[in-house]
Amino acid sequence: MRAHELVLARVEADLAAGRWALGERLPGERALAEELGVSRPSVREAIRVLEAMGIVRTAVGSGPGAGATVIDRPAAGLGAAVRLHVASGTLPVADVVATRAVLETWAVGQAAARWSDGGDGDLRELLDAMRAPGLAVPDFVALDQDFHLALVRRCGNPLVEAILAGLRAAVGSYVAAGAQRLTAWPEHAARLAEEHGQILAAVRAGDVAAAEQHARRHIWGFYEQTGLAREDRGEGARGR
Repeated sequence: MRAHELVLARVEADLAAGRWALGERLPGERALAEELGVSRPSVREAIRVLEAMGIVRTAVGSGPGAGATVIDRPAAGLGAAVRLHVASGTLPVADVVATRAVLETWAVGQAAARWSDGGDGDLRELLDAMRAPGLAVPDFVALDQDFHLALVRRCGNPLVEAILAGLRAAVGSYVAAGAQRLTAWPEHAARLAEEHGQILAAVRAGDVAAAEQHARRHIWGFYEQTGLAREDRGEGARGR
């Protein structure tokens, strides 16, 4: 085990044991280095890893807010990790679509189950923006992703939200590529916006089954209609 991993193991053990609560500061570099018998640079390396993972926030200086403070941002580290793996190009589009479909279908259903009146202003604004005539593909895709993530945020599960937020770049990439293949884009954009409206209507009605069905059909339907699915199955571009 490398020196900075000793520090990470110690922090993990202490968090699991409840020795540090949210908002509390970790021991200083010198204290941790002396206690664990490692160098201060090793402690600093471990703290940088913890900050990237969304476990601590660091601040320089000598006041009460200085040092490393325990926070709770699961989406920060998990989302970054997913984005990096997607960026490496090792995740096939089919896997991205399947993962998105499973998690987002569940999340939309949960959003419907938890729905309360008066909480859809942002969703309606995004939907109206998507319905604007002459919207270019990149602008539509950005609004599309904002709409889906806004719904996912309402599922009440920060882990699912973090994973789907981390997949945003990969989802945006295949959606943009698929949209560019579609002829008569304005008609397709109107249809996609209508599908978003159906999802939102089911969620607002608290209809879990309908919300899940609309979301699943929307995600897989786009994948099929753009020819991406045929390409992934090795069928080439026939029938586009």
